[in-house]
Amino acid sequence: MKEVHKIRLTKSFTFEMAHALTGYDGACKNLHGHSFRLEVTVRGTPLQHPGHPKDGMVMDFKDLKKVVQGNVLDVFDHALALNESTPRAVVQALESHFEKIVLLPFQPTSENMVLLLADKIGAALPFNVVLYRLKLYETATSCAEWCVEDGEALSP
Repeated sequence: MKEVHKIRLTKSFTFEMAHALTGYDGACKNLHGHSFRLEVTVRGTPLQHPGHPKDGMVMDFKDLKKVVQGNVLDVFDHALALNESTPRAVVQALESHFEKIVLLPFQPTSENMVLLLADKIGAALPFNVVLYRLKLYETATSCAEWCVEDGEALSP
């Protein structure tokens, strides 16, 4: 019998999101946007069932895309993410002009966002596949990374 190994799969996604860091002491306190890139790596054992349509796969890439689409892209693409502590009058003014505002119980930093996404994506994966790593690029040269080896994801 052939030896079976763990394999990692990675798929990249992009989305546009605006945010502001309430109370921050730098330029990011102002409303601004980013072209985010998210790299999702999962780990599992390839299916070993000759004749099965998914034989040799850890997970079909289209199934991984569905998980990320429903839990990340549909929620955050072309959205404005704000800390729920943003003054209510500010949020109301923005809501009168924009439709897709996401209020979060934390500052919408890349670090906090990658933890939230790890929870959402990890919970939506099939039982035999685990989330291994997420890299969330806020800019072309800056990212936050979550890895299973560093501990379990916890919502901020």
